Amino acid sequence: MRLQANGLELEVDVQGPANSEPVLLIMGLGMQLVAWPQAFVDLLVARGLRVIRFDNRDAGLSQGFDALGVPNMSVAALRYFLRMRVHAPYSVADMAADALGVLDALGVQRAHVCGASMGGMIAQHLAARHPQRVKSLALMMTTSGSRRLPQARAHVQRALLTRPDSSDPERVVAHMERLLHLIGSPAYRPEPEAFRARLRATVERAWRPAGSARQLVAVVADGDRTPMLQQIVAPTVVIHGREDPLVPPACGEDLAHRIAGARIDLVPGMGHDLPDALLPRFAAALRI
Repeated sequence: MRLQANGLELEVDVQGPANSEPVLLIMGLGMQLVAWPQAFVDLLVARGLRVIRFDNRDAGLSQGFDALGVPNMSVAALRYFLRMRVHAPYSVADMAADALGVLDALGVQRAHVCGASMGGMIAQHLAARHPQRVKSLALMMTTSGSRRLPQARAHVQRALLTRPDSSDPERVVAHMERLLHLIGSPAYRPEPEAFRARLRATVERAWRPAGSARQLVAVVADGDRTPMLQQIVAPTVVIHGREDPLVPPACGEDLAHRIAGARIDLVPGMGHDLPDALLPRFAAALRI
């Protein structure tokens, strides 16, 4: 369903009893709400929780910002490395306001919040700026954005910036398959045909590379969130893969160190994805 949230039209999916504890799931860069596996949602619903997923702005079926144009990634990267201000069409803080708007639209006063990758960055803003709205916080495979921390491996950075050479759905699926294999969990490889079918369904639902580019520039422009972390008071768990090539595990360790009382689950063999075999572990780690 589409809801009015923060002045935008956002696509939202809600499952579970209406009067139960709400869990807000926030997905990462360019990803859609369906990137949260249905099996994970089912595990949470089975525990009596109300699970809320939504497409971030510029992704999936939510409102886009094509009128703002496609950012020049080379210029953004250069300005970042020269420590100059990066100009973004909108901010990660704006996206956190969207998440808050989803809660408002559903009449949810307080929610458990779980964010993955860029979704974890959005969740940091939400928990720091609106502590009264976040009952607990789970930060998956994400970072504070500090320049002191290790960055993605060079070949992974290059792959992240590539685009398929055609908008043909099969070419797009093949491109996504290569990228997700590169950053995925080496110990938990998906069954190829089922994985390809899942990607095909995702591409058929929506394929918005320009929106992903605008989101990426928003992430780059957001900078170092370390000063903000001390404002987070919600009970926090950090979940991170020991083999993550996109957001190295030191980033997760840093988050757990800087958020008061946070605990960390460093998962052996996990990369930058949500393997089916690990979904029960993720659900248990939330301890809601």
